[in-house]
Amino acid sequence: MILNETFHACVAHPGIVSVASTSKENGAHIANTWNKYLIITEDEKIVIPCFGFHKTEKNVSENPVVEVVIGSHEVQGKMGMGTGFLLRGKAEFVKEGPLYDQMHEQCNWASRVLIFTPESCKQTI
Repeated sequence: MILNETFHACVAHPGIVSVASTSKENGAHIANTWNKYLIITEDEKIVIPCFGFHKTEKNVSENPVVEVVIGSHEVQGKMGMGTGFLLRGKAEFVKEGPLYDQMHEQCNWASRVLIFTPESCKQTI
């Protein structure tokens, strides 16, 4: 299991999600959303609804490796209230299928979803 109990507590509370991707020219780009929109699957995929995220999608088509930061100020961290995680893994965008359908029921504004498969998860605060 990559995603521990503290991580799951973090995403269960209000907070932010940042997705960092890079272009083939190594230009960095960060897109943001709220963790209240995330779906965590049993096999630890993180499903993120997308309406914008166009630059991220272009970057992922060239380089699927992304870093995701998830945080909440409402969960006990290492040194007090507030915790956050840095995840590294691979992303793909989908416009159909069961994960898209599940997300679209929750966020009908989503035109597609980013499916993130974490390879590492480190608590940073």
